[in-house]
Amino acid sequence: MPASQPLRVAVIGAGAFGRNHLRVFHQLQHEGQAVELVAVVDRAPAALPEASAKFGIPGFETIEACLAAVGPLNAASVCVPTIHHASAAAPLLAAGVDLLIEKPFAASLEDADNILELASKHGRIVQVGHLERFNPAVTAARQHLHKPMFFEAHRLSIFTPRSLDVDVVLDLMIHDLDIVLSLVASPVREVRAVGLPVLSNKVDIANVRVEFENGCIANFTASRISTERVRKLRFFQPHQYLSLDFARQDLLMIDVTAAAGMDPRQLAQIVEKAQAAEAARQVEIGEKTEPVAQHPTAGLSLKKISVEPGEPLRLEIESFLQSVRTRTPPLVSGEAGRAALSLALEINTAIAAHAKRAGL
Repeated sequence: MPASQPLRVAVIGAGAFGRNHLRVFHQLQHEGQAVELVAVVDRAPAALPEASAKFGIPGFETIEACLAAVGPLNAASVCVPTIHHASAAAPLLAAGVDLLIEKPFAASLEDADNILELASKHGRIVQVGHLERFNPAVTAARQHLHKPMFFEAHRLSIFTPRSLDVDVVLDLMIHDLDIVLSLVASPVREVRAVGLPVLSNKVDIANVRVEFENGCIANFTASRISTERVRKLRFFQPHQYLSLDFARQDLLMIDVTAAAGMDPRQLAQIVEKAQAAEAARQVEIGEKTEPVAQHPTAGLSLKKISVEPGEPLRLEIESFLQSVRTRTPPLVSGEAGRAALSLALEINTAIAAHAKRAGL
């Protein structure tokens, strides 16, 4: 397709997520990018006319009515509740439409496999909406990745009635599951998990420990009943520690520069010299002698990594449109979305087993 020819897109679902997709597509179009927002689809009688009027596009109650009225589409965002992802994707894929499907990818692995099968059959692109992959701080962190062996993820939110059709693992934690899976690139060996429903009838808070076949360990905490918003990921690798704040798009790297790259003999010599110098500097206190303590940050290099700020959703949609235009694989493929979903469902199974053992 010529670069100047606009991609014709629609948004399926005019709820909270759908309105944001509509906003970004509308912005891109009015900035002169080669994209044309042509329709919105939603069964809700209130949401549809509001979205249609706000963005100046026709609204339809069904995908079939949309396709019949507006003609061929190049791409669509699927932003309906998770349980409807598969049924919404099917007619669009059959009509030759490439899809950006909000996370979680599907309500079940069976649904996910059906979507992937249809995408393959019709030669369509499917990207899953794990937008934190496009967070500029995550992009910057990948440049410093060499052998991560321990992750600590915290994703806490204040309670809202949004997304109560899924539990906190599928709602919030799945972002971090997807990122860690992409960074570790190793099969999962073991999952241990605990979670509780507090304000809803689904799990609202969960803590998970995942061990990978390569020895890496990841701890995840997610809550949608917190008194504050926290979205942070820390990971450790030999001689290095990185701390990432998703909300602030900050990345801090702490490097043990004095020890990095040295062989055991060099390290032994440094230790011997340090011990000798420390002994010479002993301070006499009464009848006891105690060494002068070394400053705790000695040998450490603290560096704030430069991060180019940007809206993750916009970056995600721009990347999706580029894949559609160039027919190249998306950054977050359907297979990656399925992998995150599979781990999330395994975690929910572990949470249910723990609750049964605990008599909850």
